[in-house]
Amino acid sequence: MENNTQNELDVLQREAVQIPQLLPDFRKLTEFYDSDYFKENLIYDGDDLGLTYGVEGIRLKFWAPVASSVNLLLYQNAQDQEPLFVYPMEKDVKGTYSLSIPALADGLYYLLEVDHQGEKTYTPGPYVTSVSINGEKGCILDLRTTDPEGFRYHDAPKLENPVDAVVYEVHVRDMTIHHDSGVAAKGKYLGFVEEGTKNEKGHATGIDHLKELGVTHVQLLPIFDYNCLDESKDEGQYNWGYDPLNYNVPEGSYSSDAKNPKARITELKSLIMGLHKNGMGVIMDVVYNHTSDSLLSNFHKSTPLYYHRSTDGNFTDASACGNETASERPMMKKFMIDSLLHWVKEYKIDGFRFDLMGIHDIETMLEIETALRKVKPDIILYGEGWTGGASPLPEEKRLVKRNIGMTPGIGAFNDDFRDGVKGHVFFNERGGFVSGGGLEESVKFGITGAVRHKDHNYRDILYTDFPWAQNPGQSINYVSAHDNLTLYDKLVDVNKGKSAETIRDMAKLANAMVLTSQGVPFIHAGAEFLRTKFGDHNSYRSPDSINALHWDMKSRNIDVVNYYKGLISLRKTYKAFRMRTQKEIEENILFYTKERKAPLKLKASNVISYILKDPVEKITFLVAFNGSGQDQQITLPRASWDVLVDKFQAGTDCLWRTEQKKVSLKPHSALVMKTDGLLPLA
Repeated sequence: MENNTQNELDVLQREAVQIPQLLPDFRKLTEFYDSDYFKENLIYDGDDLGLTYGVEGIRLKFWAPVASSVNLLLYQNAQDQEPLFVYPMEKDVKGTYSLSIPALADGLYYLLEVDHQGEKTYTPGPYVTSVSINGEKGCILDLRTTDPEGFRYHDAPKLENPVDAVVYEVHVRDMTIHHDSGVAAKGKYLGFVEEGTKNEKGHATGIDHLKELGVTHVQLLPIFDYNCLDESKDEGQYNWGYDPLNYNVPEGSYSSDAKNPKARITELKSLIMGLHKNGMGVIMDVVYNHTSDSLLSNFHKSTPLYYHRSTDGNFTDASACGNETASERPMMKKFMIDSLLHWVKEYKIDGFRFDLMGIHDIETMLEIETALRKVKPDIILYGEGWTGGASPLPEEKRLVKRNIGMTPGIGAFNDDFRDGVKGHVFFNERGGFVSGGGLEESVKFGITGAVRHKDHNYRDILYTDFPWAQNPGQSINYVSAHDNLTLYDKLVDVNKGKSAETIRDMAKLANAMVLTSQGVPFIHAGAEFLRTKFGDHNSYRSPDSINALHWDMKSRNIDVVNYYKGLISLRKTYKAFRMRTQKEIEENILFYTKERKAPLKLKASNVISYILKDPVEKITFLVAFNGSGQDQQITLPRASWDVLVDKFQAGTDCLWRTEQKKVSLKPHSALVMKTDGLLPLA
């Protein structure tokens, strides 16, 4: 046994006496996990859990501190029921078991037989990085052999600040599965990065569409190995993938050959490299907050009930999925950090979106950020600042939105802004600003990136009564995502009886507000061509006919696509829309309010206007949004303005110039105007 001191051997002997008495009682077992004895003697901090390839062979290390024994079962083929070899693993330090095997074992499949007081479980272990079809067995595979040519040394785009990102959220299958995508490998990793694809009308699809649009980052819905699909079947299956099975392995249903453990890895790396070479970063949607199964999870099979929170031996359920993980426990925290580092180092992932981040404790999230920034300083991190239910961990210890100020390098989705713009996410017919529903203060709060600003009345903001962001990079501004109704479907529900043209105008206005606001803009895939899911508000397992990006819609709504394209170009061109600090925002944005002499002579509510200045470039912008159904007359602060965005077009070129003192702001529209020089904020 390597590296064992006599004291550690004594500890191992004591474990053999204490642990079996605990196993029948989950409550006593969880008390043992939280005891000083356990924390001092059975927490392993090495970086070699799982498989490690070396010059002399392969080493396997597995943490199972309450197991009485662990055997490695090796199989010739993935489908074999009887093992080819059985190797007892040796008890090692800090609750681990270890074993060295010759490199000739490469390509074989394995399971760990874990004996807990006569109750045996079979698992590839939480740290498995390559699996057979459906994740049933681990595969002994040197990941260095899975790289596409040039992958290991290619460069990813650099991100100077989170506010420079324009994030596009999409599901791998949704992106290309539609018959009019023009893609050969429909629904697959490789199809995602096929170049030169077009729909029947000749408009770009797939990755070429993303390049044309100008987004900087693609956020992929879960691409880790999830549980609910049978990877041996291709047709008639769909899922978003929020049910983790093997955290450190790519999902096989997006691979050209799910039976080949190497294919899914190589093809995902090809997708990532393809996006990088086309100037886009890759953000991975991660789901560490719960596991697909509770008692059958690899966590529980390895160390019963350690990795999950529980009360009286029963799983708690802040995820609303049957269980929640215990990020505050040292080995769960370590697993999260090790897993995230694996995706950054092995796959060159550029950022992470944390599902139900409000379940994770603040300390763990801070340690995650520190560890990741040492490897990738420009990594972008954000998540959902809420839970799906009550948790036994006190709220003040969890990274809910209310506590996000404690983690200035991690962002949260701005639901105040989301529902202020489009209306309540859970009440389909309750509208927001763009439908004439008011909620101006919630919208203004998003415009300033959720930081402190003197022009806000925090009592009138929907869900938050204080500025929760320390800097605008913490505010993920959005009006739609994979969850709930698409933006278009929401607006249809709110505005029954309104014309298609009016709905179109409202949709354009909604994301005009997202793309001109301070913070990080986030676009749901297909919103740029009025994507519909035909009223399906929870399409996590609905068919392709509901979830696919219908590329024919791009041709029908090409004017809307071009509007989004122009807004993204505007944002990327002018730093005034991407300020870095709270101080910059407060000094350079002035909202016109009732107390100030406004350029707007209002006939109705539902209008927001503000001055935005860039002291470096010495430019002043006037930005105005009209959510009402009437024209609004604007009295301009000075005589000569270049209009860059109006109801019909958006971009960096002057659409028209006015030297008039007044201009009309059309119903349900945005207006962005530019003039040289700095107007005083008063």
